[in-house]
Amino acid sequence: MRSTPPQGWNSWDCFGSSVTEAEVLANAEFIAEHLLEFGWDTVVVDIDWSDPTASAHEYNAGAPLEMDGYGRLVPAPNRFPSAADGAGFGPLAERIHALGLKFGIHTMRGVPRNAVAQNTPVLGTSATAAEIAAPENSCQWNPDMVGLDWSIPAAQAYYDSTLALYAQWGVDFIKCDDMLWPYQSADIAAYATAIAKTGREIELSLSPGRELSFAHLDHLRANATMWRISDDLWDRWEDVEANFMRFSRWAPHASADGWPDGDMLPLGRIGIRAHDGVERDSRLTHAEQVTLMTLWVIARSPLMIGGHLPESKPETIALFTNREVLEVLRSSGNRELVREGNVVIWGADGEADVRYVAVFNLSDGDATLSVDPQEAGLPGVLTGELRELWTGEVLAPRLVTSHPDGDRGVLPGNTAIDPVLPRHGSALLRYRP
Repeated sequence: MRSTPPQGWNSWDCFGSSVTEAEVLANAEFIAEHLLEFGWDTVVVDIDWSDPTASAHEYNAGAPLEMDGYGRLVPAPNRFPSAADGAGFGPLAERIHALGLKFGIHTMRGVPRNAVAQNTPVLGTSATAAEIAAPENSCQWNPDMVGLDWSIPAAQAYYDSTLALYAQWGVDFIKCDDMLWPYQSADIAAYATAIAKTGREIELSLSPGRELSFAHLDHLRANATMWRISDDLWDRWEDVEANFMRFSRWAPHASADGWPDGDMLPLGRIGIRAHDGVERDSRLTHAEQVTLMTLWVIARSPLMIGGHLPESKPETIALFTNREVLEVLRSSGNRELVREGNVVIWGADGEADVRYVAVFNLSDGDATLSVDPQEAGLPGVLTGELRELWTGEVLAPRLVTSHPDGDRGVLPGNTAIDPVLPRHGSALLRYRP
């Protein structure tokens, strides 16, 4: 398992189900040139890469998905030309590996509906796709797949065969969908077993995370690298704000044993051919984008950029290249400390007695927040360096001699921290004694 959560790029927010090989490579090359040194190392092709008719906004019922003779989905050559003649994703993975990056794909739980209709054989068995299918447990929101009947041993053989193919291609990361809502314990365990049988190190991400229960924590850790704790997140403040409560529950459980995932970062140029909205720069204000990044980092969530990087603005790219901010991913003890009205404070421990504090203004107006260091897990009197990591500014805490209005109960004799935060803004502080 990783000691820090995965960092990378995913095609969903910008290209929906219709991303092409050229677009994947353009983003991979951008990452290799500009972001790899900052830990961004994974490139993921999202859903419906086997659909030659994919266009953008909706899934195509009855789409002529590309399959091999064993009912295993393969890339559509009209979108991924290097996949022609049975090469699959092997050539694309090779090019991405040559850039020093990892290659990932999206998959769905179950067996393709077209494989069931054609009754294709299951590799290594005498069974067929129709015999292992469980139509009553099929995906509720995507028409491509049919559930598997786990009373039939050949169901495991089907997953074994698909994962063997992905490993042959050189896949390093899989985002497997329709696993968590409702919770598909048999499929999750079978998928992890199939990965283990390949002998290749493949990270497993599970989606989507609506109403995910702590009752599954041990099972998730035993089988996956990361798991979603929310439904799809888009560039709306209400989506970001809703994850404060989810992260407050899940972040204390983030570790090398597995990473609760707040979903992708809808930042930069998105909606080009996506499921939500029209082509645009992220609708989040700059302050809201900083808040999103601050929350995801202090909660140690996986970081998957959703924007088309070559067309994203420099100020967006700058959010991904702040070494001191990204160093917070190596912290521990990450948790929400204070929630009082529209003020939220998080804390975490760094190395060599470093302490991180994130302060959030959830209100609809600008605010000066007076924070008692002790409620942020700091000494009452701050004598070391207090630096805001996004701006690099060294702050001068204020000695409190009384309780004037606005000090939120800071004790006399303590040094208050007074960040001035815009609407939906945040500060990410590092204290070194």
